[in-house]
Amino acid sequence: MSTTAASQLDSITDRIKHGERLTFDDGLYLEREADLHVLGRLANLVREKKNGNVAWYNTNIHLNPTNVCVYRCRFCAFRADLKDEKAYTFSDEMLRERILEGQSGGATEIHVVGGLHHRKKFDWYVNVIRTLHETCPEIHIKAWTPVEIHWFSFITKKPIEWILEQMIDAGLGSMPGGGAEIFDPEVRSQICEHKADSSVWFDVHRAAHQLGLRSNATMLYGHVEDVSHRIDHLLRLRELQDETGGFQTYIPLAFHPENTELDHIRKPDGLFDLRMVAVGRLMLDNFDHVKAYWIMMGEQTAQLALSYGADDLDGTVVHELIYHDAGAKTPEGKTVEQLHNLIHEAGREPVERDTLYRRVIRDGRNWTVAAGQ
Repeated sequence: MSTTAASQLDSITDRIKHGERLTFDDGLYLEREADLHVLGRLANLVREKKNGNVAWYNTNIHLNPTNVCVYRCRFCAFRADLKDEKAYTFSDEMLRERILEGQSGGATEIHVVGGLHHRKKFDWYVNVIRTLHETCPEIHIKAWTPVEIHWFSFITKKPIEWILEQMIDAGLGSMPGGGAEIFDPEVRSQICEHKADSSVWFDVHRAAHQLGLRSNATMLYGHVEDVSHRIDHLLRLRELQDETGGFQTYIPLAFHPENTELDHIRKPDGLFDLRMVAVGRLMLDNFDHVKAYWIMMGEQTAQLALSYGADDLDGTVVHELIYHDAGAKTPEGKTVEQLHNLIHEAGREPVERDTLYRRVIRDGRNWTVAAGQ
């Protein structure tokens, strides 16, 4: 390492230890130059300062109400045209069956995202939330990305705030972070040209936070973007978090090319995944949590990520389809015991949370939130 590089790393290390904010140039250096294990040690300092030895998880179930979608994003393997053999749409009875399955397994959360079905009116999407909530009101509904909310606004000609208010009245509890991809417009033009742009993504999350909804944030990496796009993405997330404080966790997501129009691109490896977790943890000083999404990373890399800045493995994730359609080889769901084993093997303490990061006290399928949270 050159004297200049060593000096830069020393400066960054000192500022991290003193809780000072890193810059765009710091982010570029950490991605391009920093040794991965040094990067991991720095990210772990921040991770343990915020969360100690805890590794969070939740008992959750996924629901993708339809895969029929008006958009044709090049990176997506999940979508289908209306007449495709694989096209499907859930009925009310199927919705009830899915959330009752979650209830029988002790789920505290159902995660709902899907395609934008051009034959379905806004009321159908509201009914998805209402049916789930009325069937099992104790289960938190985390649903609809900004891309979906923007579509609902488009088809109703109503403001984003009105859309969110209708969903909250129906039972919406929080929002996931999908649809962010990479915020840079040139990158978006290559991978999701007709999809809602980054300004829409921020407008929706800002409105959600102002209405009291918490949400997550993501970044899809390893496709056509470069390091400058990734650091810019993180800084834009940090800026909105400064403004609203409404983000709960950051989730770096590796691009899975299989069955997409970008299948010539090599999938990011585990070392790339760990670097993305660590850089995210260091740049997003105002985020409490960073998730190592085991479905995407694989179990072993996710375990390692718990020492590279991540403090959350997500959850049981039953019925995940989007990443598996794109070639993910991980199991479609894990038991709580399996999650505990993964976390213990990584040297961390497993703690169950609800969607809002409150500790869950569990007695079999029955659960409650710890007092005082």
